[in-house]
Amino acid sequence: MIYQNHRCIMETIYPWFMISKTREKQKAIVLRKKGLSYNEILRLVPVAKSTLSVWLREIGLAKRQRQRLTEKRKLAQKKAQQTCRENRIRATEEIKTLAGKEIKKIGKKELFLIGIALYWAEGSKQKETNVSQGLRFSNSDPRMIKIFLKWLIEICNVSKKNMDMRLYIHETGDEEKSLKYWSKIVGVPVVRFRKTVFKKHNIKTNRKVDNNNYFGLLDITVKRSTNLNRKLMGWVEGIVSKI
Repeated sequence: MIYQNHRCIMETIYPWFMISKTREKQKAIVLRKKGLSYNEILRLVPVAKSTLSVWLREIGLAKRQRQRLTEKRKLAQKKAQQTCRENRIRATEEIKTLAGKEIKKIGKKELFLIGIALYWAEGSKQKETNVSQGLRFSNSDPRMIKIFLKWLIEICNVSKKNMDMRLYIHETGDEEKSLKYWSKIVGVPVVRFRKTVFKKHNIKTNRKVDNNNYFGLLDITVKRSTNLNRKLMGWVEGIVSKI
């Protein structure tokens, strides 16, 4: 009796079920021919993806529809790349913020060692062929220039009056704008800068240069500083011997 009732129900429902599926299949085919992706169709035709794949596996797409799907995939990839980039930037900023908090107050002792290390890396050293080399430091990073300048003044007791400032810049750069930029960084009037040196060689690099943020390189030379340079190299040797 139960079996007969179940059979009766199925005989009543099955035709309706088949009609519904047929309509869904036809709708899916129409949407696919319009160039919609599987995910777009699934939002309008609620069936299993495997079912949809069977229905549409023989449905070809016109060139215009293929182009639409290709552009859609490219847009999705670009969006995913942008999201990844934003996540990397956010993670980088979080790491930098936490790392920055690890640096406590910088006293004269720390500044003393920082300046020596900076000059050891970027400054001009005395050589056997030139034992009278004075103190000379060049860099394009304004932060590094500021720290080195602070070191010269507070640790080495060198006045700005005893420093020569000179701009080195590529011939395609903006000299006037760059001089004003470095003048503000070091707190020295432009009129006190020595004659600008223009670099005329072709720059062979794969780096992308933003001309709006290109200010060349600043060279700081300390007058009558041969003995100070020798002393600095002695400090370097002292650091090496203690490590």
